[in-house]
Amino acid sequence: MTEPSEIGGAGEGVDWDGLRIRARAIAERAYAPYSGYRVGAAALVDDGRTVAGCNVENAAYGVGLCAECGLVSELLAGGGGRLVAFTCTNGAGERIMPCGRCRQLLWEHGGPGLLVDTPEGILAMHQVLPQAFGPDNLAR
Repeated sequence: MTEPSEIGGAGEGVDWDGLRIRARAIAERAYAPYSGYRVGAAALVDDGRTVAGCNVENAAYGVGLCAECGLVSELLAGGGGRLVAFTCTNGAGERIMPCGRCRQLLWEHGGPGLLVDTPEGILAMHQVLPQAFGPDNLAR
């Protein structure tokens, strides 16, 4: 597994253990009565705050909210900023990858340099979502 010191120092100063603990704790608060699959996400913001979110299922399956949605909502409700480091866990505390929709959401609020704690190690967002479509593609 790649540790922050192995990615060119970009993850230096990130409390990965603290983020993982926060993600696992919030996963316990997930509302997952249908699948039973609890997810928690936590991220460091560029101003030093930590934001988190859990998944919220719904009887109309397609309108459920991923943990990343709650995390970004907390980011914006707390004044905005940019995500710097992100982790996601299931209810058992195992690191998991965000779905495609959530990778796009993370790109929008963290950009290509956002560090993502994946099951295979710490990766920059541009590695997790190569050739991403983002706000720059909309500039005219």
